[in-house]
Amino acid sequence: MKGIVLNVLVFVACVIAGGFVNGLIIQYSGAIIPPPAGFDLTTEEGLKAAMSMMEPRHFIMPFLAHAIGTLVGSFFVTLFIKDRKLFRALLVGFLFFLAGTYMVFVLPSPLWFDAVDLGLAYIPMAWIGYKLALRFSK
Repeated sequence: MKGIVLNVLVFVACVIAGGFVNGLIIQYSGAIIPPPAGFDLTTEEGLKAAMSMMEPRHFIMPFLAHAIGTLVGSFFVTLFIKDRKLFRALLVGFLFFLAGTYMVFVLPSPLWFDAVDLGLAYIPMAWIGYKLALRFSK
C-alpha cells in the first residue's frame, strides 16, 4: 500500500513539474517571439482576438512549451517511479494530450498547428522522455 501511495504522489509531482515547465515557457515566450502588435496574449480573450494576426513563428513557443513540458514530466516519472515506467511515462503524455485537445476546442488555432501539436508534442515526447531517462539512469 505504501508503494502505491508513493507512486501516485511521485506521478502527480512529475505531472505538476511538467505543467510548471510548460507554464514557464508560455509565460516568457513573448520575450523570445513578440506577439502581434497591439494584442495582449495573457488572456483567453486576447489570444482569440490575436489568432488571425498570428504567423507560424508565433506557434513555435506554444509547441515547445507543450513538448518540453510533456518530456520533463515523462522523464521524471521514468526516473523516480519503480515499475511500469513506460506505461506511466505514456500516461503523462496522454494527460498532457487531453489538456492539449481541450485547448483545441477552447482556443481556435490553425488546423496545421493543432495537427502538429497533438501529433508530436505529447505521446512522442513522452516516449522520448522515457528513453532519455532510461539512458540517464544507467
